[in-house]
Amino acid sequence: MRVLDVPRPLLAASVIVALESLALTATAAFLVVDTAIGHPDSVGRALLGAALALVGALALAFGARGLVRLRSSARTPVVVLQLLALPVSYSLAFQAGRVGYGGPILVAALAVLYLLFTPPARAVLDRQDPPPTG
Repeated sequence: MRVLDVPRPLLAASVIVALESLALTATAAFLVVDTAIGHPDSVGRALLGAALALVGALALAFGARGLVRLRSSARTPVVVLQLLALPVSYSLAFQAGRVGYGGPILVAALAVLYLLFTPPARAVLDRQDPPPTG
């Protein structure tokens, strides 16, 4: 499988998901460093946040890899993570007033959801019914 064989919308979605994975990895690293040199209210809670960010980063990385390899099974976890990102990004951007953090997350999630359901991406990822036997 060559990258040139991947439909452009699916390739774009994979790139965005990979960038999200990198951002979550950086967030996890920041949380660990901040916990080590700072004075968090709860070290356990801070490290749990870092661990959850890292788990999310790994899930997104595997999802991006699966999308590039045209694995239909990669679409569902990526869609679920993007749907989970929507309320988080909305809360960050509009309720907490941190548009610089929530805005990019919101735009990325909406872009990935759109790209995964374009006709070229659906044509490659939609499962075909097996031929009838007998």
